[in-house]
Amino acid sequence: MSAIVPDTADLEQLREAARSCQACHLYKDAIQTVFGAGPDNARILVVGEQPGDIEDQRGAPFVGPAGKLLDRAFDQAGLDRAAMYVTNAVKHFKHRPAAPGKRRIHQTPDREEIVACRPWLVAEFARIQPKAVVVLGATAAKALFGPAFRVTRSRGELLPWPGAAQHPEDFPPGEVALATIHPSAVLRADDRDGAFAGLVADLRVLADSLV
Repeated sequence: MSAIVPDTADLEQLREAARSCQACHLYKDAIQTVFGAGPDNARILVVGEQPGDIEDQRGAPFVGPAGKLLDRAFDQAGLDRAAMYVTNAVKHFKHRPAAPGKRRIHQTPDREEIVACRPWLVAEFARIQPKAVVVLGATAAKALFGPAFRVTRSRGELLPWPGAAQHPEDFPPGEVALATIHPSAVLRADDRDGAFAGLVADLRVLADSLV
């Protein structure tokens, strides 16, 4: 079954339609679709991987531990999250079963799941028409730049608009993109302080370019 994306520029209509998406099997084990959030005139669009356990429960992106860390990174880089539109490449939580009362364990989305969810991401870009995009982690980078893209090689650099790299017809023309690590990678790092400082430094490159 394919994603049924309505022909509309209204974010609320897109969000409502996404609730019933069954384009891949992930909807079967998730609590709900977690669509993007933020103003429809946002200058910056932020793309992560997928919702986590807490996001799946609350129905909002980046509200768990990684989201709180990302908020701190945005603040230190001079970016205002409230002014940005934040979403994920995949809108359902992919996870392994967990014992009762335990947090479900994240699994990385595969190519089929990323492709199945792509029409929703394309629709968000079409509505927001951002000037800049922040790409958090490998899954988001592959969704926008293609499977050969490596965050470790290009993080913290101002990059051409994603549409210039793959399927230019999918994304309205913007100005610049920046890829960096996902905030969950900071939480997993042995040196969290160093990893966090690196994330902030990457984001500051974008912030400085938009002044």
